[in-house]
Amino acid sequence: MNELIDAHGRNVTYLRVSVTDRCNLSCRYCREKDMPFIPHESILRFEEMEDIIGLMAEMGVRKLRFTGGEPFVRKGFMDFLRRIRQKHPRLGLRITSNGTLLGPHIEALKELDAMMNISLDTLDRARFASITGKDLLPDVLENLRRMAALGVRLKVNTVAMRGQNDKELPALAALAMEHPLDVRFIEFMPMGEGSIWSESLFWPADEMLAAARRHWELIPCDEANRNAEERGPAKLWKLRDREGRLSAGRFGLISSVSHTFCTTCNRLRLTADGQIRTCLYDDGEWPVRDTLRTQGLEAVRRVILDAVASKPLGSEILARSKGPVAIKRMSAIGG
Repeated sequence: MNELIDAHGRNVTYLRVSVTDRCNLSCRYCREKDMPFIPHESILRFEEMEDIIGLMAEMGVRKLRFTGGEPFVRKGFMDFLRRIRQKHPRLGLRITSNGTLLGPHIEALKELDAMMNISLDTLDRARFASITGKDLLPDVLENLRRMAALGVRLKVNTVAMRGQNDKELPALAALAMEHPLDVRFIEFMPMGEGSIWSESLFWPADEMLAAARRHWELIPCDEANRNAEERGPAKLWKLRDREGRLSAGRFGLISSVSHTFCTTCNRLRLTADGQIRTCLYDDGEWPVRDTLRTQGLEAVRRVILDAVASKPLGSEILARSKGPVAIKRMSAIGG
């Protein structure tokens, strides 16, 4: 029986775990180059994450996503994944990565049946280096090619910014024409201390949809054919080009600002420093790291239940805001 039902009747079944706030890139919308990292002793140990994940699986969580920072910069991450898969074979396993460090791990990720989300905001090499601080686009594209060829379940996520990468929508979406993957464009969210978000950079999903329709016929995907585990905030379409070819993959939009999906939100976040966060737009956090270290796992259960009971509607927070919401940077939250 699921214990994780909030005051709005939403059933929490999805846990996002940030395994580190460290990253080998410095994407402008995520973190600044000189921002301090969380001290090592404040980061959850893998064993502690395993305990919390086991507890939350008992409480009704069915889907896990591991994020960062960049999860593959943390030593021992692949061994940790193997233990999670062995202990919880029925949990849906997801990983969000920048794609630069995946080369040695692709075959293992296929064996673990892990779905990969790759953050990729441009196909222009110079722009990639400008956005991320490193000239690593060829590595990402080669790893994408290898994963697609091997049959790794794959999504590409693009944070859409007007005047920055809006002209690249056709090229990025065309990845779905050739490969069996989802290319999803995400509205730039106004959050995080020092965020570069502004009205001038915000590109709403309705305008992205219109831009896509100038290049392809868009065929809506039947939501009824997606199982509950696979359903998420993205609206998805198959693409048909002017020659009548149907895409191998899908084009998607995530309207996290203009058309929020907060009324159906089913997720909690476990931050890199061991806090439960119930809403991306709200800085309210519940301390599970210190509770686990001083009081044990049953005390953590009570903290989680209290957190879920107070889970807000992010759309209401966003509506009240005049600018960026929340202070904690995205790299520490895990997105």
